[in-house]
Amino acid sequence: MTDSLIHLPAVCFVWQIAMIVLFGVFIRYNPESDAHWVEHMRTENISSDIENDFYYRYPSFQDVHVMIFVGFGFLMTFLKRYSFGGVGFNFLIASFGLQWALLMQGWFHFLDHSTGKIYIGVENLINADFCCAGSLIAYGALLGKVSPVQLMVVTLFGVTLFAVEEYIILHLLHCRDAGGSMVIHAFGGYYGLAISWVLYRPNLHLSKRLNGSVYHSDVFAMIGTLFLWMFWPSFNSAITDHGDGQHRAAINTYLALASTVLTTVAISSMSQKKGKLDMVHIQNATLAGGVAMGTAAEFMISPYGSLIVGFCTGIISTFGYLFVTPFLENKLKLQDTCGVHNLHAVPGMLGGFIGAIVAAAASEEVYSREGLIDVFDFEGKHANRTVGTQGGYQAAGTCVAIAFGLVGGAIVGFILKFPIWGDPADDNCYDDEVYWEVPEDEETIPPVLEYNNHMIHKHQDM
Repeated sequence: MTDSLIHLPAVCFVWQIAMIVLFGVFIRYNPESDAHWVEHMRTENISSDIENDFYYRYPSFQDVHVMIFVGFGFLMTFLKRYSFGGVGFNFLIASFGLQWALLMQGWFHFLDHSTGKIYIGVENLINADFCCAGSLIAYGALLGKVSPVQLMVVTLFGVTLFAVEEYIILHLLHCRDAGGSMVIHAFGGYYGLAISWVLYRPNLHLSKRLNGSVYHSDVFAMIGTLFLWMFWPSFNSAITDHGDGQHRAAINTYLALASTVLTTVAISSMSQKKGKLDMVHIQNATLAGGVAMGTAAEFMISPYGSLIVGFCTGIISTFGYLFVTPFLENKLKLQDTCGVHNLHAVPGMLGGFIGAIVAAAASEEVYSREGLIDVFDFEGKHANRTVGTQGGYQAAGTCVAIAFGLVGGAIVGFILKFPIWGDPADDNCYDDEVYWEVPEDEETIPPVLEYNNHMIHKHQDM
């Protein structure tokens, strides 16, 4: 493991210094976070500090930030010997990713061509977190099988690809995708799956004993699930329009998530001989409604429509864990540790197409004339676009996201195949020992003996 000992500090130091230099050249505060805000208030005729975007966006930002670090981090702690790696490497790559995302998204979306600078405020922080989410989703497919340096490379390319596909989908195609079903989930899911497919390990069965959970690791993962589940309405509404758009996105997501839980529990129970529940389904498939609601969240899908979306995605996602993941592994040689195929890739794709259908079905009776212009941004050069055309572009945007994920992931996978990254051996996967100092007691006592010891003491006591 000596090469990874050299690589990781080098990559962290050099890349962080590069960030400092690039931020020095390009990044400045925007008018709402600059000390000139007082003058800005005078010139723009703003009466109160409360109108600063910070007060609109910061509560949403906090929730999204918790989802990225606590939600995603703890969701990945389910492996019995890889909880440090799950939550720790998530922390590392999100911290690097958000800095690179501020630059990449800045160059594509927020660059002021007159000064050559990127002006950032609270909304940029939310967008940077969203951008990281794509790479964290990809990490879910690679969990336990890659080195921290490989993860940094995945994030470097993941954020870059994300900024490009986001620019194409949101600006060139003029799609609406508030909660990122297309740009975040479909892209991130297929990106991770493509990398995992290229990095297939024929002898991964040598680590089979560690590819599973224990009682307490499943409880920890459930903490991640609940944080994600609680804050998903914020995630889908964080960058929607102030007012009704944000309000509606939160309601729709809230309802879809609740509905998903019931169908997930139903299918999970039906799938077992004695009707017992499988923790894997409850940790993951219960979140699929939030993913599938991402694009249509700000549309007038109606409350019962949201419940239907949740109802269907809970079923589809749980079936994915039961049947599709084993099929992918055995037939397509695709090893997907967390099942991102069922939680992000497919629900994200569905969310994109649901958004397309709901957009194409929009009407003036339901939205009002101003409402249609507001929700779908039919302004400027898009002023004459019809809802049918918008629906077509929404569907096209979903395909762009999937294509970027699959092609980009395949290329990044081949880069990661070079034997220079210090990735774990086939019999050393899913094990924190390779990259972390693990406390002694964990190393020495096999769980079975520990259990037997308790039994011996019990008998003595009796």
